[in-house]
Amino acid sequence: MDLAGDLEVFTLVADEGSFSAAGRKLKLAPSSVARVIDRIEARLGVRLLLRTTRSLVLTPEGVAYLSSTRRILAELRETEQSIADQNSPKGRLRVSISQLFGRMFVVPLLGEFVQKYPDILLEVISTDTVVDIAAGEADVAVRLGPLPDGPLTARKLGMTHKVIVAAPRYLARRGTPIVPEDLLDHDCIGFTFKRAAPNWPFRKDGRDYSLQIKGSVETNNGETQGQLAVEGIGIARVCAETVADAMKEGTLVPLLEEFNPGDGEEVHAVFVAGAYTPRRIRCFVDYLVERLSHQQARL
Repeated sequence: MDLAGDLEVFTLVADEGSFSAAGRKLKLAPSSVARVIDRIEARLGVRLLLRTTRSLVLTPEGVAYLSSTRRILAELRETEQSIADQNSPKGRLRVSISQLFGRMFVVPLLGEFVQKYPDILLEVISTDTVVDIAAGEADVAVRLGPLPDGPLTARKLGMTHKVIVAAPRYLARRGTPIVPEDLLDHDCIGFTFKRAAPNWPFRKDGRDYSLQIKGSVETNNGETQGQLAVEGIGIARVCAETVADAMKEGTLVPLLEEFNPGDGEEVHAVFVAGAYTPRRIRCFVDYLVERLSHQQARL
């Protein structure tokens, strides 16, 4: 049973006022149109149209049915249009980015993106909390560090690398560590983000190992780590890119570089992919991959 087709026929008959006029628009014989109306009335068990030799008149039940058919058909067309629009870059796009990385690397790229795709309404969610993409909390997330197994698709955007830093005033007060083990006598700023490694890795004499650091301050935010280090509160291990300006200005200095294992964090755009993934999502991820790869392989 073609229910949507029956509704279309009934609505057109009501609008045109005759089977013949509706049939001409539908390219159907008047008798075929009449059979559709008969089928609807038989299914409902009520008369929808009163037929006279000159016109068709809606019964009270027909008026109520017509109101419903108009609403149903309008909603159906809207739904189909919305689904069809997935093939073009338009609609709301919710993007989750970490506060520091987003501010430094993603936000500066968004002006060009919104000019390129004016039909996309971009919603930027700036948070260091991991949002649940699979549950629909965002469409795309830019994430640093290891990714858990799951249903998401990830595309690599680049890689950050780590550096250990401290403020000159802290070093003047506490001394400069010469080997990694010296850190055991220092205040090291802890990072409590749930996917962060609890220890600091090093490489000495070709051997990789790690040390468990300690200190009087911890934070779950990378930018705050750098700020705490600038204030002379302790030694921090942070993304070098986020403290590049401070090192250039001399408010932070790198430490233990010869023991740096060269580790870093991969940066990915993660999203739910499938045959019907909206084009706005693919356009945004492609844009990030292209633009960030042009900056440098290591962000």
